[in-house]
Amino acid sequence: MKRLRRSQAFVLVGWLVVITAAAALLSWWRLARLPLLSVPVSPWPGYAYLALAAEKGLDQQQGIRIEVRRYADPQLILRDLAWGRLPLAQITTVELVDLCGRVPQRCPVVVLAVDESRGADQLLLANDLPDLKALRGQTVAVTPSSLGPFLVSRALEQAGMTLQDVSLSSISLREMPARLASGELDAAAMYPPFSSWALRTGKARVVFDSRSIPGEIHDVLVVDRRFLASNRDLVARLLRAWQAAHRYAAEHPRTANAWLAELQGLSVAEFETVQDGILYLPLEQQRQMLASGGALERNLRALQRVQVQLGLLPPARPLPQVSDAPVSYTHLTLPTKRIV
Repeated sequence: MKRLRRSQAFVLVGWLVVITAAAALLSWWRLARLPLLSVPVSPWPGYAYLALAAEKGLDQQQGIRIEVRRYADPQLILRDLAWGRLPLAQITTVELVDLCGRVPQRCPVVVLAVDESRGADQLLLANDLPDLKALRGQTVAVTPSSLGPFLVSRALEQAGMTLQDVSLSSISLREMPARLASGELDAAAMYPPFSSWALRTGKARVVFDSRSIPGEIHDVLVVDRRFLASNRDLVARLLRAWQAAHRYAAEHPRTANAWLAELQGLSVAEFETVQDGILYLPLEQQRQMLASGGALERNLRALQRVQVQLGLLPPARPLPQVSDAPVSYTHLTLPTKRIV
């Protein structure tokens, strides 16, 4: 009798193993069938929400899989985008205008306003310099893209100076905090988490930030024109995953902020301070913004004009296209309050 019971127990355990394995295989099969979207992500809090969507499985709920490709250097994303290696990317509007001006055949379509910089893009000044006017003849570090020179030029205007009054040094963002702290640099244009790392040293301070130029620096999600034409549904699903990640962060702030802060190499307190300088808009508020003749299109036109005036871009270059079609295609019941 005992042998029979033992035999029945073995059979039961065996069936449980088979059922568990079958369930796992079915789950894997369902996941493998979901279309895969590779999303490049570089250090910047606003870019991290698609990574959060992938981390929490929010992408799968929208019928896609997000494969996060992490880039330590944001400039490499611009390079790969210009070379046609990426179907989509998150970049600044300043960088977008520059890309379309220099490589018009690779000019992508804007489908989402990821965020607006309201203080997060900053010019840091070494503590031994009293003010912006003291930068005349000094060295200012900028990234190889036009974002750094653009921010520096807007800051210098407040002191009655231009880019010709300083010496620009093109270096990577990761080098800036240490070289600013060591005294090699007099000033540097950067953004979080790099600016937060620089401020930790106590050797520099913020003398200008994007609060002084509201509406001028946005981050956007851009998509290759041919990819968008044949994958409108996938892009709409990606936007829904982005919205879901923001909703998750609003409903679970402690968990989300801890994960996002660690991803950026920041403390939770640093991350929350940084977030005060970034504005996020829900999808329903973006339809009007992305519409033909809307706020984002006007922003790109104004940026192009300023970059040409500053000598950062040749004249008569194509303007990036903005499309509200993917946002309109999401068919979501969206929250009316602002995502913050």
